[in-house]
Amino acid sequence: MPQSLVKILIHVVFSTKNRVDLIHPEIEASLYAYIHGIVENNKSKLIIGNGTANHGHLLISMGKTIDISDLIGDIKRDSSVWMKQHDRAFFWQEGYGAFSIGESQVPRVIKYIENQKQHHAKQDFQDEFRGLLRKYRVEYDERYVWD
Repeated sequence: MPQSLVKILIHVVFSTKNRVDLIHPEIEASLYAYIHGIVENNKSKLIIGNGTANHGHLLISMGKTIDISDLIGDIKRDSSVWMKQHDRAFFWQEGYGAFSIGESQVPRVIKYIENQKQHHAKQDFQDEFRGLLRKYRVEYDERYVWD
């Protein structure tokens, strides 16, 4: 085959450090627009980004030449620098969750990400994240999940 064709979809989740509410409504849309640019600069595509005041969800179609950890590192580093212009106390948590999804799951994951604020009226981030880890059968040690 003369070309490499790739479609890798990942659902990425990470919070602010200690889940502090630092993503304020007046800058939220601009934050996700900025993240969109970071993703595009890494030859990937942000399908949707949304979250709450203390965490974000991204659905990304990965580019064929970038590693997941490199992409997420760029997203968190560059968006943190941008956020510090609005709030000097801003930090993302150290780690992240990245979950592979299939094309048939895209509509459901988009709806899930779109409805984050309604979802978190009933469930906090930590319970949501534990649920994602169980759903995707990710082994983890609770002592090292939170910072």
